Amino acid sequence: MAEPGDPALGLLLDEHGAAAVWQALRDGGTPQPPPGVRPQDLAKRAARWRGRAAGLDPDTLLGATAELGSRLIVPGDPGWPTQLDQLGQRRPYALWVRGAHDLRHACLRSVAIVGARAASAYGLHVAADLAWGLGQRSWAVVSGGAYGIDSAAHRGSLAAGAPAVAVLACGLDLAYPRGNENLFADIAARGALVSEHPPGAPPSRHGFLVRNRIIAALTPGTVIVEAGLRSGALNTARHGQDLHRAVMAVPGPITSALSAGCHRLLRDGAAVCVTGTDDVVEQVGRIGADLRPEHGGTALDPDSLDGTARRVLDAVPDRACAGTASIAQTCGLDLDTALSSLGLLAAAGFIERGPSGWRARRPPRRPSG
Repeated sequence: MAEPGDPALGLLLDEHGAAAVWQALRDGGTPQPPPGVRPQDLAKRAARWRGRAAGLDPDTLLGATAELGSRLIVPGDPGWPTQLDQLGQRRPYALWVRGAHDLRHACLRSVAIVGARAASAYGLHVAADLAWGLGQRSWAVVSGGAYGIDSAAHRGSLAAGAPAVAVLACGLDLAYPRGNENLFADIAARGALVSEHPPGAPPSRHGFLVRNRIIAALTPGTVIVEAGLRSGALNTARHGQDLHRAVMAVPGPITSALSAGCHRLLRDGAAVCVTGTDDVVEQVGRIGADLRPEHGGTALDPDSLDGTARRVLDAVPDRACAGTASIAQTCGLDLDTALSSLGLLAAAGFIERGPSGWRARRPPRRPSG
């Protein structure tokens, strides 16, 4: 019923809670203005929200969500990425998620890679190579699902066997851009599609801009591979700066207009120059732990796991998939403890979610060409 990222609604939700705000509007009233919101401004917004709320049927909407095979998560849910809370009043009200991977755990070790839609061959190569290298070191890649740099980053991450996360600016039942329909299917099978828009919501220019804050907030750092001076990727970089996250840029040819935005970020000291996976991990990884050479493609040394995590890891099969309840029973653990350990093991790169449960992660071979 409201535009994503509306700070006035964010303040209302903090003050009264979502259920109370919804009920007040459905009853034809206006919630009590919280500090920081002028009554006259709230009255205008409330009139618009009431008009939209009158045409909404939550049961129908949730039914469409279930038919799509997606799920709705809200702040406070176990699967909610708590780093989004740093957006304050511009935090998403809820997120629709479709995919095999848990969004919160996928983003525990993640990097955003964004850039130009009309990317050059150089930019596509760099984006795919960076994403593949990060995936080999058990880092997920978050991007926006657009043509160009976004698509190359998603494909590089999937080729490395790492979860890919695509944040879309429309409902998850709409494949936009249409040419990426197969890519979105692959991401849903091995990662997660995310949107703050309900099923059926079409893309809009405003939707793309507000979507960028989620990409920046989900990860500890954002890499701009190619971006013109007016590129939307620079908007993502600004959100990253506002959130005090690492902002990185890849240099390009000085004659290329596609790299002019990256060069401006570097010139102004707004981004760190990166030219490979090691540079990126040095900016976003843990001090000391992520600077040593790889040891089998996992984020943690197996010897550093505690007893519970070891028991859970030993119970995960190598080839066939096992469900959470089956693993918990094998380990003699309760379901919540087993699920927590499984999520951390997946984030560290030891295991992955398959079509019917969990299995040990096998390191992929680097594709040729």
